[in-house]
Amino acid sequence: MLDTSVIIDFELIDRSLLPRELAMSSLSLAELSGSPHAASDEVERAHRQDRLQRTESSISSIPFDERAARAYGIVFAAVNSSGRKPRGARAVDLLIAATACSLNLPLYTRNPEDFKGLEGVVNVVAV
Repeated sequence: MLDTSVIIDFELIDRSLLPRELAMSSLSLAELSGSPHAASDEVERAHRQDRLQRTESSISSIPFDERAARAYGIVFAAVNSSGRKPRGARAVDLLIAATACSLNLPLYTRNPEDFKGLEGVVNVVAV
């Protein structure tokens, strides 16, 4: 499963570092869907819209479902017990991690620090 950070930097990443089959959480799709609206200028907005459309057409989206919701409890507990706050600015990252956890999928990210405390819960792969 690809974290949103990987999708954003997709063109910059050596494809051999990524799995053959690509998937993302529906939460990454939500982040990408909001991204064009946060752009400060029209050129950036168009670039983000293009990324969203290319991503939607080429990468499968895995829903955040009941199984992922239950896995979030495990993710929350792991992060909390590591001394980090499981809520706040990185809450969506943990929901993405829960989606990966629920299906026992590795999570490919450009920001491994966002997933500190999940060792043994989610296989986080830095690319």
